[in-house]
Amino acid sequence: MITLRNIQHIHPNHDVLFSNVNLSLLSRQKAALTGNNGSGKSTLLRIAAGELSPSAGTVALASSPFYIPQLAGQFNHLSIARALRIDRKLHALHRILEGDATDENFTILNDDWTIEERCMAALSEWGLHPPHPRFPLNLMSGGEKMKVFLAGINIHKPDIILLDEPTNHLDAAARNALYEQIESSSATWLIVSHDRTLLNLLNPICELSGKKLNIYGGNYTFYREQKAGEATAFADDLREKEKELRKARATEREIAERRQRLSSRAGKSRDKLGLPSILLGLRKANAENTTARLKETQADKVETIARELADLRKDAPGPEAMKFGFKPPAVHRGKLLVEAAELSFAYSGNRSLWPRPLNFRIAAGDRIRIAGANGAGKSTLLRLILGELEPTAGAIMRAERIRTLCVDQDYSLLDGALSVYEQAQLCNESPLAEHEVKIRLARFLFGAGDWNKPCSALSGGEKMRLMLCCLTLGAASPDLVVLDEPTNNLDVRNMEILTSAVNEYEGAVVLVSHDKLFTEEVGAIAELSIDLA
Repeated sequence: MITLRNIQHIHPNHDVLFSNVNLSLLSRQKAALTGNNGSGKSTLLRIAAGELSPSAGTVALASSPFYIPQLAGQFNHLSIARALRIDRKLHALHRILEGDATDENFTILNDDWTIEERCMAALSEWGLHPPHPRFPLNLMSGGEKMKVFLAGINIHKPDIILLDEPTNHLDAAARNALYEQIESSSATWLIVSHDRTLLNLLNPICELSGKKLNIYGGNYTFYREQKAGEATAFADDLREKEKELRKARATEREIAERRQRLSSRAGKSRDKLGLPSILLGLRKANAENTTARLKETQADKVETIARELADLRKDAPGPEAMKFGFKPPAVHRGKLLVEAAELSFAYSGNRSLWPRPLNFRIAAGDRIRIAGANGAGKSTLLRLILGELEPTAGAIMRAERIRTLCVDQDYSLLDGALSVYEQAQLCNESPLAEHEVKIRLARFLFGAGDWNKPCSALSGGEKMRLMLCCLTLGAASPDLVVLDEPTNNLDVRNMEILTSAVNEYEGAVVLVSHDKLFTEEVGAIAELSIDLA
């Protein structure tokens, strides 16, 4: 059903993203595409979908795929019908029903008389009420937009489905609905995801790493077991190669010392034995030539082993965890930071977002999760907590001189026109010296080759890591960190990094996340619930 042969992608700057990628999925197979941020997962999926031409290689699909990209903002100017590519059929249906029974309209409709009913039923099934197919996407939340595209699967019933991070922004109910759909589906699926629950439903796991594709038969749990075994074997290989290099260098030193001893011994022999200078010179030359050949051979061996070791270290995994680097907050644990009383908010001309006023308190050191379905107003509530909006009713109090930091879905802290290093320097309030800033960037997996890369060219996960790095460069520690869907664009490794970082931070955390496992791991178990009933 899906065949990729010798696929290569080369960036405009001639850097090779991946090459010789081969993948063959049979009918009804459901595969995951994983890999670290920036490895090219979304690019490979776009190539499979026909949205992007490969630099080399061929793509063969048994039928046209249904492709859902990771970022839905590019469709904001469209209606639901246009985004789902059913607008022409709906228009033709209405024209026929109004009496304009032209051949053109019948051709466009292609006997699909139930298209509007299926559309409304699919949208309703994903909890979207009303909206009408003409409803504009720019008035919908991120989760609602994803539900629109998932409804498209029910409408078109494709044989091949390609999804890029489909659970981003989805609430718990929608995630469970997607899991059930995947398990019961007879289609062929290829899914880019970091959602560990979803990954366990898929087999095989296809990992983009080192510019190539490695395929692991089995689900995500099996894949992790295989990777753990590989990591152990890698560590063993690294230790053996280091041991081999130490031994080779010791032998090199012994040869040098032997040559020195032979030279000294030859001088003593000449004085003691009174041998002719010519004979002594010949014996010395032969010994030196033999030792020189040994030294040259050993030097080549040392160089070869050192090169092999360097190549091994290039493939070494990144640090197991990176640190926020925050100092303990200045405020004492338990100090009241934010308090809301009978809080309500309504956008112009609309009713209140919440059916009843909100009352809550946030104290220093608290871990709070804001829960609620898609479109419930979670991001709006975060803006009220941060002081970016004022309530339309009730009151919200924030402690004086409270220092807050927000990691939002749009990475608004970053300036796409700046390079990675320039962005870090912009946030360098301490200030740290240039080499210290670069050390901090390296800690967050930005090597020398990344420092001049524009922020606009970073993947979602890379932007998240740069934002976290920038937060460590501030002059003071924040009292409150707000995380708005922080795992949406992170691969599994970076989610583990983020989890470790949040757990290190000692201040208050307010979290919006539909990732249940991440929420539990960072201790955000107290829920500030938005009741939609």
